[in-house]
Amino acid sequence: MTSSARRSTESPQTTTDELVAELRRVRAENRQLKQALASHAAVDQAIGVLTVLGRISPADGFTVLRETSQHTNVRLSVVAEYLLDHARGAPLPAVLHGELHAALSRRASPHTGP
Repeated sequence: MTSSARRSTESPQTTTDELVAELRRVRAENRQLKQALASHAAVDQAIGVLTVLGRISPADGFTVLRETSQHTNVRLSVVAEYLLDHARGAPLPAVLHGELHAALSRRASPHTGP
C-alpha cells in the first residue's frame, strides 16, 4: 500500500491524534534538553570555581564534584548549584561542606607560594 493510499484510509482524527502526540513528545524533549543545557552550564561554572579556589585542574574539579555528589547522595547538578551560590556568598549546606573539603584536600596540590 502506498503512503497516499494509506492516508486515504486514515481518519482525520487519527492524523490529528498522531500530530498531538508528536507535539507533546517534542515539547517534552525540548524541556529535557533545556534542563540538560542549564545543568551542564552550572557544572562547568562550578568546575571553574573549584579550579581557582582549590588550585586544581578542571579534570580534578569534576572529580571533586562527582565524589561530593556520590558521597552525599545529592545530584551533581545540585552540588554545582550550591557551590555557585556559595561562591556568591551563601553558606554551603553542612552535608556538602565537609565532603567538599575532604574531596578537595584529596586533590589539592601543596601550596608553594605566599
